[in-house]
Amino acid sequence: MQFFISRLEISEISRKLNLAIQKTPAVTYQELPNDWDFFVENPRPAAVLMPLLFSEGSWHLLFTRRNSELPEHSGQVAFPGGRSEPEDLMPETTALREAKEEIGLNSSDVQILGRLHPYLTVTNYLVTPVVGIMPWPYPLVLAQDEVSRVFTIPLEWLAHSTNYEERLRKIPNHNDIPVIYYHPYQGEILWGASARFTLEFIKALSM
Repeated sequence: MQFFISRLEISEISRKLNLAIQKTPAVTYQELPNDWDFFVENPRPAAVLMPLLFSEGSWHLLFTRRNSELPEHSGQVAFPGGRSEPEDLMPETTALREAKEEIGLNSSDVQILGRLHPYLTVTNYLVTPVVGIMPWPYPLVLAQDEVSRVFTIPLEWLAHSTNYEERLRKIPNHNDIPVIYYHPYQGEILWGASARFTLEFIKALSM
């Protein structure tokens, strides 16, 4: 798997993403299986950009560490992204806008390759992951009130099954839910929805 991922061409990555959307059931993955009554409001649409870049001979994903002062998901490892605005025509619009706001990545510098199925989080966001290639190195400009750090992790490392595990996480007044936790990488821990997006992307590349 590691060698296979490292030599994938851009066109093949795009083809595999589109194939995964077509072949997998068009159902929303949810962090609370069989528990749709957990929320009293409709999910809030959102999107993230999964920035893919080529560095030191292999593909990497770029992640952010959210500012510890944020009211939601503070201090967590995440992809650039956020809630959709009424004027956003599609998830790609949201993902690119948020990436520009959070890390200074211009939409004109991103080559969109495809998307994954949406994901309903425990915070009631319906998140669509969008995969796009960015140039590297790149003069990123961080929104300090939202992002405290950016870093990359090689796809080869992320794809290796010895580097992550699934654990049960307790939700008050509800059943435990399965959550993906990666082992620390250069002091950062990828877990939760962002880890799930990552594994779904890797699964798509294996098709």
